[in-house]
Amino acid sequence: MPKGIVLYYSRSGNTQEMAEAIAKAMNDSGLNTECTSVEKVHPDDLPEYDAIVIGSPCYYGQMAAPVKQLIDDLVGRHGQLNGKVGGAFASSANIGGGSETTMIGILQAMLIAGMILQGDPQGSHYGPLSIGKPDEKVKKQCERRGQRIAALALRLAKSEESEK
Repeated sequence: MPKGIVLYYSRSGNTQEMAEAIAKAMNDSGLNTECTSVEKVHPDDLPEYDAIVIGSPCYYGQMAAPVKQLIDDLVGRHGQLNGKVGGAFASSANIGGGSETTMIGILQAMLIAGMILQGDPQGSHYGPLSIGKPDEKVKKQCERRGQRIAALALRLAKSEESEK
């Protein structure tokens, strides 16, 4: 049975709120999905998931140190995330606060790991982003991203199962 995980780092609660909305949408779409802080996950646990979504607040245009530490710790497990579905989301205090560069940093690491990224031709192309506390528009973006990631992960799992 395929499963997903939504990881986040959050000091204010804004990124956590986004993570919970994405995870709920993934669960509601039929992909059993956990939601937890990056500090509670060990890199050895991640290969067991079919979809991994990571969110971070934006600090100086980059991901928060605990998120970067998790990504850095995955280097010794190179290749184990190959073919997994990935996604990113971010929050910041200002419109020009660097949310897109934060997401791109996460997505670059996922691409290097061989992950499959689910973009979106509508709205939030790289992933949902919130300026401050997530409003209804951001929550809808989180829901849409969760649905799209879950659909892709389930489709890939079904395809792999039929190949066996």
